Amino acid sequence: MTADELKTFEDAIYAFVGREVCPPTPGADDVNSAMIRQWTEIIGDANPAYTDADWAARSARGRTIAPPAMMYVWGQEGYGAATGRQPTAQTELVDLFNAHGYTGVLGTNVRQEYVKEASPGDTVLTAMTIDNISERKTTGRGPGYFFETLATFTNQHGEVLGTQRFKVLKFIPNEQPAAATSEAKLEVPTRIASVRGHDNGWWWEAVDVGKVLIQRCRDCQTLRHPPRPMCGVCQSMEWDSIESALDGEVLSYTCVRHPAVPGYPKDPICAVIGLGEGTNLVANVVGCEYDDVFIGMKVKGKVEQVDEKTVLPQFYPV
Repeated sequence: MTADELKTFEDAIYAFVGREVCPPTPGADDVNSAMIRQWTEIIGDANPAYTDADWAARSARGRTIAPPAMMYVWGQEGYGAATGRQPTAQTELVDLFNAHGYTGVLGTNVRQEYVKEASPGDTVLTAMTIDNISERKTTGRGPGYFFETLATFTNQHGEVLGTQRFKVLKFIPNEQPAAATSEAKLEVPTRIASVRGHDNGWWWEAVDVGKVLIQRCRDCQTLRHPPRPMCGVCQSMEWDSIESALDGEVLSYTCVRHPAVPGYPKDPICAVIGLGEGTNLVANVVGCEYDDVFIGMKVKGKVEQVDEKTVLPQFYPV
């Protein structure tokens, strides 16, 4: 691409900044207690402000509220979206990138801000714009541009509930290395490495040595998983941990049949395991066939070496 062609291309993509992706649009369902209950059960958030109507009635609010992080949930299109969405400014921008070779896509980060709470019966409306597009960047994936959408969530009274910024990298994929010769030793694929950060690195380090720990609030003793810096019940930042006995029960499960992923077993069974200590954990169920798994099945966990580089807790039927 010549300098003039690059300028023409960048003028075209930067013209999308500020364009509306969708006007304020109400979700298919109002905020409701059933979806809140399902969300909190899977996340493992026992905050009574979300699901305990009697507790909430005695609180300063006088009513239950939806977890703020759910604000994006109410506007999701559901299975019907699989048949194809109507063109928007965002799909036009993506098509423009693709047409010029920027076919790679990578979601890089999401940032939410919360302004006001929503309660069952409220209507959440979602509006979205293309907020900004970066200059051309050189990344490890290839040269590309970051673009960020800004979603604003309001209620039926026009009051802002919060915002969400979603940043995506569209890039020209780097050329793949030449195929190895028949004499070269091929590296055996491994599972995707866990993302380890400040808040969860300690948990993975424990797994590496054969332990599954559960974070515990030092002030109110509430257990929580996945690890996070603050207690959802009393907002304390002080915590320690206990070791799980890995006695569990299958709460939900699925089988990832297609496409096959190098480094993973064929048709892995992925499940939400309710641990005996009271928290939930996503892990593989092994030692049985998918058709043998059922909701409520008792399982026992083992921390095992699952490939050359990876140690994980896995659960067996008991």
